[in-house]
Amino acid sequence: MRELVMSAPGKNALGHELMEWMLGQLDAAGAAPILLRGAGDVFSAGLNLKEVASLDRPGMEHFLQTLERLVERLYVHPAPVVACVNGHAIAGGCVLALCADYRVAVDRPEVRIGLNEVALGLPFPPKVLTVVRRRVPARALERVVLGAALHPPRIALELGLVDEVSADAPELARARVVALADHPAETYAATKRALRGAALTLSSEDEHRFRHELVPAWCAPEVKERVLGVLTR
Repeated sequence: MRELVMSAPGKNALGHELMEWMLGQLDAAGAAPILLRGAGDVFSAGLNLKEVASLDRPGMEHFLQTLERLVERLYVHPAPVVACVNGHAIAGGCVLALCADYRVAVDRPEVRIGLNEVALGLPFPPKVLTVVRRRVPARALERVVLGAALHPPRIALELGLVDEVSADAPELARARVVALADHPAETYAATKRALRGAALTLSSEDEHRFRHELVPAWCAPEVKERVLGVLTR
């Protein structure tokens, strides 16, 4: 088992440097099971909004492509991936948790978990939205995505954003990795590939929309102003 610990300023905010580091760690992990958690008492508060607000269009395209690569790599990793949601998992942080095969959240009512992209005026990149559609139960999908609220762990459990809530999330998450890794590795990998392998393949239309609609939307002045407003709260 390989433990992948997200650690960055801004409550483990997902900037380009952290995302590239995580991609390198996944390369190094090969086909080993992964336990994903955040440093300290936070999983990840989402994308690094300071960095997002500073990017021009080419920079934004590269940033979002890196996010999409990371999401895909976690989602299709051939071995078990368990997320220990040890604190806030917001927006991009919640997305990374959703990429895991199993998610155990800490039982602290002050923790918030959810997808607030719509509230920030940020359209979901295509691979990210596909993971959200496939991992959030249909009964809760529109409430989670369009409501754009942040939920305490036990409500997140009801909505299907996590699989378990525990007072000792790290120990339980580790046990879940061990249990999943006890399955025959080749069969687990082949079955996971059959379930997920082609799900994140983009069409040429998706690619065009990403470059010519989504990236400009993230660069829009009113969106950057809204993002900067969040940073001053």
